[in-house]
Amino acid sequence: MEQTEILKEIPILGDSGLPQYFGWSRQALFSYNSEMVFSPRYKITESDRFIVHSPTHMAVFEIKDDGWLGYMMISIISLREKKRFSQIYNTIIPMGSFKLSNNSDSGSVRWHKKKTHLDFICMEGGRIIKADVPKFDSNRSMRCALVLSELSDAQSVMTSQPYLNDNNGFRLSRRCPCFFVEGVIQLGSTEIVFSRGHAWGIFDWNRNVRPKSDIQYWAAACGQNNGKTLGFSVGYSWADSSQGTENAFFVDGKLHKLGNVTFHIPMSNWLSPWRFTSNDNRLEMTFSPHQERSDRHRFFFHSFTRRQVCGFFSGRAQLDDGSTIEFSNLTGFAERNKMRK
Repeated sequence: MEQTEILKEIPILGDSGLPQYFGWSRQALFSYNSEMVFSPRYKITESDRFIVHSPTHMAVFEIKDDGWLGYMMISIISLREKKRFSQIYNTIIPMGSFKLSNNSDSGSVRWHKKKTHLDFICMEGGRIIKADVPKFDSNRSMRCALVLSELSDAQSVMTSQPYLNDNNGFRLSRRCPCFFVEGVIQLGSTEIVFSRGHAWGIFDWNRNVRPKSDIQYWAAACGQNNGKTLGFSVGYSWADSSQGTENAFFVDGKLHKLGNVTFHIPMSNWLSPWRFTSNDNRLEMTFSPHQERSDRHRFFFHSFTRRQVCGFFSGRAQLDDGSTIEFSNLTGFAERNKMRK
């Protein structure tokens, strides 16, 4: 499978506001401007999401504008017990009011409602996540301050993909799966500590013009094995990935590109072991689920459902030089997103 690697910065949108370039890049080389999009604002989806984990917990922070419906979501998951705590605040018809950045490398965003806020703050070489939720889950308080630092010269995988049944539609995503994380989440009287070298983070950045319906699969993990920092991002959707998949394996921040990856999901029981294989035979791994969580959002004819399972990945990956690296018990997650409007 021949994929198109983009080597210099190019705009994803032409003068007419329609998508024009497709493929993948190792850095943020696709430029995007929401004001240039030809489609109506209600068809645009923009989201910033961070997934961080320590040896004991995983936390998800997300701000998403889906046109008709937007939300801020924070979820904290225990990796030792089958417990999770979540808080979601919905916003009807945000239509760009969250002011999410056009650039995945710059621009901070602040979601706030009365005394509750979630901030994603850009800094050189990383991000800061700050949150204050006075009534989180069972009316306990939640506060956090986390610093995410990129590895030196770290690469990422950015893809631009068209929807073949919608000339206006496209998926623009960037996945950065290797951040060091340090800081604290205060959940009621419990402190969850994230220390550098023992805590890791993933950044998920998306700017899309949606078709009438779509199903997206994505899995990612990061951590340290045998003295090396490892991570991966694999997935697919109804968008056309022939010019560039969103699949890559990372070793000490360097990207090794993969072809198509198939999720072998035990549909009768998602908490049974999964398998992942690639068509180029460069990736094979198993996923041992720990627990599952679901999000459901609906506003009249618009609906979005996410089914997410966190757990641990083990397997092998063939690198670009032909060598093979094995890994075990990388902490991460796999999910399926279904959207209809």
